[in-house]
Amino acid sequence: MSITSDIIRGHTETIILANLAKNDSYGYEINKVIQQKTDNKYELKEATLYSAFRRLEQAELITSYWGDQTTGARRRYYSITKLGLLALERNKNDWNESKLLIDKLINGGD
Repeated sequence: MSITSDIIRGHTETIILANLAKNDSYGYEINKVIQQKTDNKYELKEATLYSAFRRLEQAELITSYWGDQTTGARRRYYSITKLGLLALERNKNDWNESKLLIDKLINGGD
């Protein structure tokens, strides 16, 4: 079963921030990590990924810089900012609260 984008839509930026909280990275690598973590059940479309990078950078949640590869294409690396770390924590808290509410609504929990 593959994970539909409808379930994950709205969390793309948080997923990116969570990846960047561990270390600086570039688009292809982040998408590869997402695929690995989901056993190839989910991947971000390139347009979605790079649109999210632009939004995050405009909001000053991430910054970018060019790598210094000597072979192959130059890579644009992304780094999370202090503001990005705060946003990530807030989004994680929102996610955890949402999970509890949805579980109650779907499974009838109290």
